[in-house]
Amino acid sequence: MNTLAAKLSAPRKLLMIAGLGWLFDAMDVGLVSFILTALKQEWDLTTQQISWLGSINSIGMAVGALLAGILADRVGRKPIFILTMLLFSIASGLSAFAATFALLAVLRFFIGVGLGGELPVASTLVSESVPAKDRGRVVVLLESFWAGGWILAAAVAYFVIPVFGWQAAMIIGAIPALYTVYLRLHLPDSPRLPTFHIRNRRTIRQNIADVWARPQRRSTLMLWVLWFSVVFSYYGMFLWLPTVMVMKGFTLIKSFQYVLIMTLAQLPGYFSAAWLIERTGRKFVLVFYLTLTAISGFFFGTAESLTGLLTAGILLSFFNLGAWGALYAYTPEQYPTAIRATGAGMAASFGRIGGILGPLVIGYLSAARLSFPVIFGVFFVVTMIGALAVLALGQETRAQELAD
Repeated sequence: MNTLAAKLSAPRKLLMIAGLGWLFDAMDVGLVSFILTALKQEWDLTTQQISWLGSINSIGMAVGALLAGILADRVGRKPIFILTMLLFSIASGLSAFAATFALLAVLRFFIGVGLGGELPVASTLVSESVPAKDRGRVVVLLESFWAGGWILAAAVAYFVIPVFGWQAAMIIGAIPALYTVYLRLHLPDSPRLPTFHIRNRRTIRQNIADVWARPQRRSTLMLWVLWFSVVFSYYGMFLWLPTVMVMKGFTLIKSFQYVLIMTLAQLPGYFSAAWLIERTGRKFVLVFYLTLTAISGFFFGTAESLTGLLTAGILLSFFNLGAWGALYAYTPEQYPTAIRATGAGMAASFGRIGGILGPLVIGYLSAARLSFPVIFGVFFVVTMIGALAVLALGQETRAQELAD
């Protein structure tokens, strides 16, 4: 791996090493969706407890995104990039040895802090390290590693969990993640930071205030609504996919198998968004993909046949993850260098409130015996609000140089 990285150009090396981190991050999140299904049976958990295990991770992600974004503008992208991955890896490995619901919930919180902090800082670092003409495409390709992690998670869940248990699956996800921490030690920091930090000594309070100052206010409002809707729909629907399949009458093994098939559609979703984002622009990709995410999610909730569930699930994976790629490309482009990581981190942090509420919606509404069409109708409405926010408030940033 080191030899290969040494032969690559700096942007490609950055993409590969940052991407590997995202891959193992996604593998953890993906494994949780399968592990929750197994834990429900093994620990006899209620749907509300399952919901809270999903949401506690998002609480940690909200904290991590806010703190990491602020600190990355003060001490640099690279140190925070490494620290968040290290926290994520250690907590993920320890969770394999959790023997109680409470301990697992605490570890899921710290996993969330690491994961939530890493993602906006990584996208900021990559955005500042590639030319404007390639920036959107490269950041979406970075996001595409997330799909690879989900595919690995689905494969591990299908082949490992039924035979060796969920603890083995968590260890498999944590060990390679530690290797990416080692790789990141050799990465350069953002090329924009050294000169910038010599010229500008700003306080954290100034940075936070400037995110909502008049020049940034419209972009910040748009991003916060967009992040909330995307994270709400993703974590609400995807963390529950295997469990929803079981609740619709499929066995645990069949549920894992069908979700693996749906997950495979994430990669072409990313690649199509990477191709379109430099041709049609960020706004078109976000509005188009979010609209079709909403429609696909609604049909997944109403489908009864296996064909209908698989078709809707495949389309949901394709369009939702394509929208995620565009979201990470679009967010850092809204702010100048001084507050770029702070702005991205604050938007991601607010979005994680959606990640807290999304899994709870299914848990509590299903416990109240509301039908799946009603539950997934909620996700349809919230996702469409995100699409409309971009359409009404978003400004196109394709091929524009980042502002200093």
